[in-house]
Amino acid sequence: PLLNQEHENTSITANGRAGRGSISSNGTLQTGSDELPPPYTDGVPMVACRVCQEMIDISGKKDQHVVKCASCREATPIRNAPPGRKYVRCPCNCLLICKSTSQRIACPRPNCKRIINLAPSPSAPIPPPNVPGMCRVTCAHCHDTFLFNTLNNALARCPHCRKVSSVGPEFARTRAIIFLVFGLIVLAIGIGITCGTYTYAHHKGGIYVVYVGAFLVALLLLLRSVYYSFMKVSLIEGPIY
Repeated sequence: PLLNQEHENTSITANGRAGRGSISSNGTLQTGSDELPPPYTDGVPMVACRVCQEMIDISGKKDQHVVKCASCREATPIRNAPPGRKYVRCPCNCLLICKSTSQRIACPRPNCKRIINLAPSPSAPIPPPNVPGMCRVTCAHCHDTFLFNTLNNALARCPHCRKVSSVGPEFARTRAIIFLVFGLIVLAIGIGITCGTYTYAHHKGGIYVVYVGAFLVALLLLLRSVYYSFMKVSLIEGPIY
């Protein structure tokens, strides 16, 4: 008979499946996956009994969740369990239905009374969130793959080797050009100030500080441009769907 008697001594969330298993030394049953309905055969709607494998005619019974085999008198599910419920078959072949969150149930048959422990199944992997611009990137240094948002206007630091690279050549090229332009502008300003004020430098020593500052800033900007020009470029494998 199909019964839903269960012990609520322990209850955990289990979105997985539970079914036949092995009996432990203390007399309880460790069980795994749900019993699922067997597939229909072609032509006349019939299913195979899950106990004795005899064919069961389910004509006019498709609205039921389970049918009883005329040979072994055991129940076989023909539809998925109702929402929040699941099927479990005891080793005595009694088909039980219980809450999907149940961890422990008891077989109601007087000659069985077996306690069935339903082992929780691992939860399904959670897909990564759909973030705009998030792509898989192959590091130019260690060639490992990591995730990076290409909408971020910044360099990418590989989480594996901790080295910095440009995701795609466009970012590094743009930065190199920007620093080169600013470096040349500051260099031109420094040269202009030097040519226009060098005659006064002997009388005002502070002008030398201006000279050094202008050429030092120009040098730093030009070195930064060279840094971006020779930076390694990490390849974009594709977006995350």
